[in-house]
Amino acid sequence: MNIHEYQAKALFAQNGVHVPEGYLALNPTEAEFAFRRLGGPIAVVKAQVHAGGRGKGGGVKLVKSPEECFNVSKSMIGMKLVTPQTGAEGKLVRKLYIEAGSNIDKEFYLAMLVDRDTATIAIMFSTEGGMDIEEVAAKTPEKIITVNVDPTAGLQGYHLRNLTFAMKLSKEQTKEFNALIPKLYNMFVKYDFSLLEINPLVWTKEGKFIALDGKMNFDENALYRHKEIAAMRDYDEEDIREVEASKYGLNYIGLDGTIGCLVNGAGLAMATMDIIKHCGGSPANFLDVGGGASEEMVTNAFRILFSDIRVKAVFVNIFGGIMRCDVIANAVVNAAKALGLKVPLIVRLEGTNVEQGKAILRESGLKITPADNMEDGARKAVAAAK
Repeated sequence: MNIHEYQAKALFAQNGVHVPEGYLALNPTEAEFAFRRLGGPIAVVKAQVHAGGRGKGGGVKLVKSPEECFNVSKSMIGMKLVTPQTGAEGKLVRKLYIEAGSNIDKEFYLAMLVDRDTATIAIMFSTEGGMDIEEVAAKTPEKIITVNVDPTAGLQGYHLRNLTFAMKLSKEQTKEFNALIPKLYNMFVKYDFSLLEINPLVWTKEGKFIALDGKMNFDENALYRHKEIAAMRDYDEEDIREVEASKYGLNYIGLDGTIGCLVNGAGLAMATMDIIKHCGGSPANFLDVGGGASEEMVTNAFRILFSDIRVKAVFVNIFGGIMRCDVIANAVVNAAKALGLKVPLIVRLEGTNVEQGKAILRESGLKITPADNMEDGARKAVAAAK
């Protein structure tokens, strides 16, 4: 789960991390009032969307008067902000954050993330703040230092020394940095982050490290422990299909293809998407109903697939291990009857009670296309979608 920058800044402030003063604005009048409240002479108007690269898309602008703040905010609210992370469709700007200008001396990049390969928390630090870190990694990797912290041992002094020595921080910067990193690390653990990114982390001429931006991503499986974080969720920023799927315990990720996929098992779901691509089609989603899906879950899965106007065919690919093929066949038939078949439906069953399952599909009276194997099903789905 992601949150907005203004929410991240509030969390930073609550945990002792320096941030510029700023205020949320939902319309130009509130933005103008925020500028006056900040006292000038410069403020920054920032579009609040769940995407990076806002500045490149015109979503971050400097203003020097209340009137300019009003006019810039008026043009920004309601715009479709297109950045390298939003795709061509962009994101609708509904909120702005009006922030005081900072007296910047130097910009850095700082991030913490879960490193699954080493089962550690990786801390990345670079002198190239404000840049795309992927570009820095590709062209000048020596400008990025990474240390891995074993969460069972926690953050140690040598982690801090490795970071500060590698980036050649001054004595004053080192002192401030050594006070900052433990606060961020404690936040990472406390709130079950999967990613914490500050780009840029700025060193001011007043001698402070300030988080000039804040990107936070939380482990959704741990949100039950953090009701205050879950309350920050902005459903307007999320794929409505994914929001709906989460209500029914479905593992769903929306894509932009034309073939809806209903599969049991994450590995099989990924293989299904791969073979659809191999056969010349494009998957509309990743959807894993799990090993113990009920008829209700299958019905809700079909409802989400059929609601997507881009879906031209649905491919059900089930391996009956824990889940029996006759059970899933009954669920598919009942769901299709309840909702009505709006697009061609291709079903491949294999595993426990497969013959009973195929018989249920044949005798259903519905126009269900059977598939002999996964490739056969993919080819039939691609042909139907075209």
